[in-house]
Amino acid sequence: MDQSVARVQRAAEAGGAAAVEFLRALIRLQAEGEAAVQGRVAEACAALGCQVERRRYRPAEVVLKDEFAAEAAMATDQREAVLARLPGAGGGRSVIFFAHPDGEPFQPEHGWMHDPLAGEVDGGRIHGWGVADDLAGVATMVEAIQVLRDAGLRPKGDVILASTPSKRHARGVHALLHGGVAADAAVYLHPAESGIGMREVKALAAGQLIFKVIVPGRLPATNEPGHAAFAHVAVNPVDKAMVVLAALRALDARRGERVHHPALDAAIGRSTNLLVGDIRTLGDGRASRVAPAVQLFCALSFPPGEKLAAVQAEVEAAMAEAAAADPFLRDTPPVLHFLSGVTGAEVPLDHPLWTATSEAVRLGTGQVPEINPLHTSSDIRNPMVQSGIPCVGLGPLCGDLTQNGGRDEWVDEADYRRGVAVVAALIALWCGVEPAG
Repeated sequence: MDQSVARVQRAAEAGGAAAVEFLRALIRLQAEGEAAVQGRVAEACAALGCQVERRRYRPAEVVLKDEFAAEAAMATDQREAVLARLPGAGGGRSVIFFAHPDGEPFQPEHGWMHDPLAGEVDGGRIHGWGVADDLAGVATMVEAIQVLRDAGLRPKGDVILASTPSKRHARGVHALLHGGVAADAAVYLHPAESGIGMREVKALAAGQLIFKVIVPGRLPATNEPGHAAFAHVAVNPVDKAMVVLAALRALDARRGERVHHPALDAAIGRSTNLLVGDIRTLGDGRASRVAPAVQLFCALSFPPGEKLAAVQAEVEAAMAEAAAADPFLRDTPPVLHFLSGVTGAEVPLDHPLWTATSEAVRLGTGQVPEINPLHTSSDIRNPMVQSGIPCVGLGPLCGDLTQNGGRDEWVDEADYRRGVAVVAALIALWCGVEPAG
């Protein structure tokens, strides 16, 4: 083993308890708000010798490539990203590590067994609001720099740390990328939701299109409060929604036959899917009245290589075809709203970033990592799509995520500590290191 990596591993082991305490401190600071968390991150990075900026931006003003979100889906307040640069000694490759400090909106009636803002450690798990989504990622990149410092090493290439808001299309990393931040590679640090922790690397993110379809009906010509007796002279939007659903199923089937990606086909036997995730009437919910319309919420996943605009065009064509084939919908067509869309991206297995990441994980866990290609719309796409910077993602074992309806969100303590060691080793392998001072 390279002596530098061995020094990193020894320093990570010695500093493991302190790394846990830093993460717990970030969890507790959430009681004071996101600005307090970002302030602590900036303070820690400055103490490690980083050049720190705190950049303010408005998500709606960030211009994106091959991505969009409807205004109603976006965060509107001005946000702040913490950007910390550790200058390299020279002669090495640079890297951006990024993670997001913002989590799901706090719910006072949370029903947790553990205090969500205390950072309790119980049974080898660190519990806390947002600990897995994504305070552990933020803490990992800061503590990895601490490990290098404790090991007496300095990277040859620049290391950039970015604590950037992400939830609700906050677009923090986008703002930095389009604001001139660049490097030879990027790494998204986020705990692994799939159950194998640091043995997993995200190297492929499928794209995703979110849309809704409002299918109209026609009320019966009556002032009676009940419509059951007049149902035969109404147009029930539930019936017309079946027409639209059939068109969406047909589109899904055509795409499933035509669109293929080897990694996705191997993992789940299919490379694209169209999910109708929610159906609701836009009436008052009474069984005795015809609703004016039915609303369908849909998500369509598509592999890297497909263009977002082309996928949108396919959905538009399918809706137009469905309307043209139905006498009522021909005159009163469904209304299609695209709510958000992101483009997929991937890092090939022969890329030097994958090689360095795989080796860092192997050294830190004793096992060669697996690639999970099923993280649809993962933030690893952002540096690749927006700036052409190769990017992978990794993070420790976690569970009970609040965003998935879970309680007592947690990160595995031992795997978090391993994660710090892996990231520090990755800096050594990718950027190169030399003795400090």
